Amino acid sequence: MNDLFEIVSNQSPTITTNEPKEYSVSEISFEIKKCVENTFNRVRVKGEIFGGKRADSGHWYLSLKDENAVLSAVIWRGTATKLPFKPEDGLEVIATGKITTFAGKSSYQMVIESLEIAGTGALLKLLEERKQKFMSEGLFSPEHKKKIPFLPETIGVVTSPTGAVIRDIIHRVTDRFPSHILLWPSLVQGEGAAEQIAKAIKGFNDLPKKGRIKRPDVLIIARGGGSLEDLWAFNEEVVIRAVYDSEIPIISAVGHETDTMLIDYVADVRAPTPTGAAEFAVPVRSDLLSKVATLRSRMLSAIGHYFSERQNILQGLERGIPKLDQILADARQHLDDKIERLQTSIKNYTANKQNQINLINLKSYLIENIIDKQNTSLKNLSLRLESVSIDSVLQRGFAWVKDEKQQTIYSIKQAQKAKNLNIQFIDGILTTNTKSKKNDQTLQGDLFDML
Repeated sequence: MNDLFEIVSNQSPTITTNEPKEYSVSEISFEIKKCVENTFNRVRVKGEIFGGKRADSGHWYLSLKDENAVLSAVIWRGTATKLPFKPEDGLEVIATGKITTFAGKSSYQMVIESLEIAGTGALLKLLEERKQKFMSEGLFSPEHKKKIPFLPETIGVVTSPTGAVIRDIIHRVTDRFPSHILLWPSLVQGEGAAEQIAKAIKGFNDLPKKGRIKRPDVLIIARGGGSLEDLWAFNEEVVIRAVYDSEIPIISAVGHETDTMLIDYVADVRAPTPTGAAEFAVPVRSDLLSKVATLRSRMLSAIGHYFSERQNILQGLERGIPKLDQILADARQHLDDKIERLQTSIKNYTANKQNQINLINLKSYLIENIIDKQNTSLKNLSLRLESVSIDSVLQRGFAWVKDEKQQTIYSIKQAQKAKNLNIQFIDGILTTNTKSKKNDQTLQGDLFDML
């Protein structure tokens, strides 16, 4: 009989086939999801974090890998905030959670519910790598360290507001030298702790120096003891760089004395405990008062000794100084002599100048007499010269005879030779012609009469 048919009782034969069951896409995705989640509902997976990134929603997306495979994973925000450290590429971890599928991409992933370091060795290895990186950049360089102020007015503290750390710091500061303490609350463990610590450091530095809330003179970054995973926030790069960039000096006090975090290398001072940080921050007031009293006593003693020595020196010098009356007597005598000599010099000088003035007056008198005599002589000469001048002669009735060439005629012979005669009188010139019809005797007589 054909294997495809089977007779059951008196019923009609039923046809069976080897064809698989038919599913819709959604049905098969659901069946796979149910199968995977039932099978891998609680698993622990060891691997190295790869491609980790935090979304704006707060979820973390990453992969776990080994030498042969890669497993996608997600950490929801509620779980991520409780992690003791921040997921970082290259960190070997053990993830606890479940495997689920994602129908939208036909893929599967692990939903991580807790995360732990796969052994302290891996964490220490990462810590050493970071240390070498920051050291090569000079972040731990001693020349970058700032001096802690001797007596700060305000101390800024970055720590949890509810732990014993802040109470210990307040108590120790109050005992030693009461200073104003300004707390910036921050997570000190788990997801987001490193970012809050860095934000607090920057926030303190951004405060105005003379604002309503005074900018601290020194900062204490503190946390109590714990495992390496618990203290891991103080190894994060964001914290290290915030401490390095701080203008305010920083004292680190993380964990116990044997715990050394990367923040301890970059801080300006490392304290073994939070209480020790308070002791680094402020001196003991009673010790200062005692020291001031001792210094005051020494100062007063030194001042007294100084003036005593100076008094002895002054007394010794006094013995070598002559009496004031003697000094003044000599000075008075010397002054009197100078005054007498000065008066004599002034009299002599005045007499000499008076003689010079008299001599000058005499010379002036003589010069005036000479000038008067010369003026008289000059006046006489002028009168004499005036008496013989042409005008004076003409006024006395004489005439001046000249020929046509304006040459003076001195004789009748010269007059007879001239063509014309110009005869100048006091009131004008008369011109005559010597060649007229009158005889020469008549002309001669006329001329003679005229002359």
